[in-house]
Amino acid sequence: MKKLFLLLLLPTISFAQDDLLKELEKQDQNTDYTIATFKGTRLVNGHSVETKNGGTLEFIFAHRFGKLNEGLYEMYGLDQAYVRLGLDYGITDNLSVSIGRNSADKIMDGYLKYKLLRQSSGERSFPFTMTLLGGTAYSISPKRGNEPEGFKTVDRLAYTAQALIARKFTPSLSLQIMPTYIHKNAVDQSREKNDQLAIGIGGRIKLTRSVALTSEYYYRLDPPDNDLFEAGSKRYNSLGFGIDIETGGHVFQIVLTNTSSLTERTFITETKGDFFGGDIHLGFNVTRTFQLKKKDAK
Repeated sequence: MKKLFLLLLLPTISFAQDDLLKELEKQDQNTDYTIATFKGTRLVNGHSVETKNGGTLEFIFAHRFGKLNEGLYEMYGLDQAYVRLGLDYGITDNLSVSIGRNSADKIMDGYLKYKLLRQSSGERSFPFTMTLLGGTAYSISPKRGNEPEGFKTVDRLAYTAQALIARKFTPSLSLQIMPTYIHKNAVDQSREKNDQLAIGIGGRIKLTRSVALTSEYYYRLDPPDNDLFEAGSKRYNSLGFGIDIETGGHVFQIVLTNTSSLTERTFITETKGDFFGGDIHLGFNVTRTFQLKKKDAK
């Protein structure tokens, strides 16, 4: 009897599934998803909500000079160079993976980014885009053999977790907030905490079809009372401004920031420069995109 009942019920279930799929397809057809909230995957030093399209590889060359206030002897910072070389690859349109090397802090880093929610209007309206980021940083410094007593390999590791939340208000204005959690396996407990929280804010104002202004600021929520480096220098919140210039297959960013570091572990929690005291680093980010897989025809 039960088998007969199930057999009679199957056509009804099948028709219900078909109706549901048709309704979802109809909603997608009547939904406009927001694109290009930001032009690149980076705001200034940190990440934007953008991920690479599936099958797309992006090469990132980020460069920071020394501080402008170091004077003519250092050619206003031009004699110094801090570089990060990175590769971002889109596994799918919403999931990308990244690996990079930062010369400033002798750090290897890697990230996973997943676009969880997309801003949209129409049948399925949603007010913002949210991308989740998880990262690991491995510090090669101190050099092997120069470690303090009791120093372990795991002490070189640090982790970052971010929720990148952005809204494109107009074709010319986009804003983003970045709640951030950073954990370092080993720190000087008298000057720093293993677990640190920060909130970032940033935005983009489009001036012309190919030129935009960007900005980014990270505020540390729980700095320790003795918020100093070993040399006695103070830690500051990271601040940066950029000019984005889009030229065909790549984006060129001119940057002014108070940090020479290019990984979240360091530029959020270990920035040594006072932007308003003249500790400003001129720099640039250059990206080049390569399509490794053909896009599916629709």
